[in-house]
Amino acid sequence: MNIDHEMTKTIIEWFEKVNEIPRCSKNEKAICEWLAKWAEENGFSAKTDKVENLLIEVPASPGYENSPVVVLQGHMDMVCEKTKGSNHDFEKDPIPVRLDDGWLKAESTTLGADNGIAIAMALALALDKNTPHPPLEFLFTVDEETGLTGATALESDFLKGRILLNIDSEDEGVFTVGCAGGKDASVTIPFNPVTTPDGYKSFKIIAGGMSGGHSGVDIHEQRANAIKILTRTLHTLMSKGDLRLASIEGGSAHNAIPRDAEAVVFMPAAAADLAKQLVDKLSGVLAAEHAKTDPNLSLMMVAAAGENQVLTTEETRRVIDFLLAYPHGVAFMSNDIEGLVETSDNLATVKTGASKIEILSSQRSSNMDKLNFLTDQIAGLARLAGAEVEIGDGYPAWKPNMDSKLLVKCKEVFMGMFGKEPIVEIIHAGLECGIIGAKYDGMDMISIGPTIKNPHSPDEMIDVESIGKFWDFLAALLKSIK
Repeated sequence: MNIDHEMTKTIIEWFEKVNEIPRCSKNEKAICEWLAKWAEENGFSAKTDKVENLLIEVPASPGYENSPVVVLQGHMDMVCEKTKGSNHDFEKDPIPVRLDDGWLKAESTTLGADNGIAIAMALALALDKNTPHPPLEFLFTVDEETGLTGATALESDFLKGRILLNIDSEDEGVFTVGCAGGKDASVTIPFNPVTTPDGYKSFKIIAGGMSGGHSGVDIHEQRANAIKILTRTLHTLMSKGDLRLASIEGGSAHNAIPRDAEAVVFMPAAAADLAKQLVDKLSGVLAAEHAKTDPNLSLMMVAAAGENQVLTTEETRRVIDFLLAYPHGVAFMSNDIEGLVETSDNLATVKTGASKIEILSSQRSSNMDKLNFLTDQIAGLARLAGAEVEIGDGYPAWKPNMDSKLLVKCKEVFMGMFGKEPIVEIIHAGLECGIIGAKYDGMDMISIGPTIKNPHSPDEMIDVESIGKFWDFLAALLKSIK
């Protein structure tokens, strides 16, 4: 790679090593063991807790022995998304990295910069003899992407430091000082399968090619939700005649906007031509509606080999109505901060099991009362549909501290380096800072990082130039903490 900034080269080399190790959420054992071995080989002490969060201690540089301990924090897991035609196996295949016009990208999969770049930064820092720093603790948590469960399991004596730099933000030059809290809702709709009526043929309705993205960072962009697109199509078909649902599948993760969804349906053979016309017409309508947000959106109806078991007409109608009514997108904008999404929902996944359809959604809000209100709405809707609902414990919002000494220090260093004020913001995504801050009294925190676009999707990429700029800022910040 033709890169001038020497530390950027080093960081990318470490990132490529990290990307050789499978690390989907709940599968962090290999990366944890690799990092612990790296620590041992380089003379650093390391320990894990009961859920395999990892802490590596790096001694202070000469002259910084009495400086306060600084925690650099990131997570070991990643969202494992791939395009429909990709053969990538996240359980064993490395993720190759390529340079494309100033951006690091993967090929048809998520890149893993969220949050592998934090690990790479930490390893480069620990071995760099030219960057003076205070005593460091590298905290690498597990299972951040599926509910921040690693941070939730942290015990109050695991860390010594009370200054925390969370390297999980995605805009260089932006300091994040607050974030949304969140809860998941799991809904189960039971059904009694019946034999397909005589004279009915099976078809597959496929909605795909949508942009997807991060359900917090990108929710305001009104990108198409594949489950909603599919539901709208099924509703259109059912309004013109009988339709029996055999299965419905869509989405992949609670924090990713669904890009693909499909359903196997049965309908009278005589209705197939009209149905195909309706799907083709709706495809054009939807493509026009989402031309800017989802230019590759596709919708099609093809013949399929279906099982001989379907839902009844009434149960099919109940499932479609429920998914039609299910909230998705921005629910409330903040009244205090212009342009900030306060509360939202991501209709994340739907899948068909034995005599049941399972639906998962993820709610976010910086206002915990509004978060509970939206979640209660979903639970009420589920009860009306005769469904079972389970609400997760969730995680708290991170309330900003605009008088933070760390924030003041960061702004001073940034101004001195770049001659301009940094952007200070609160985000709608979830960060581990809120949970960690609740466990450690007096923890002064900020979230920072290089620029990453389209996280949680196969279009994820990281700006190479921003890696070097972020490194220079981080090095100067650590040098100033004495």
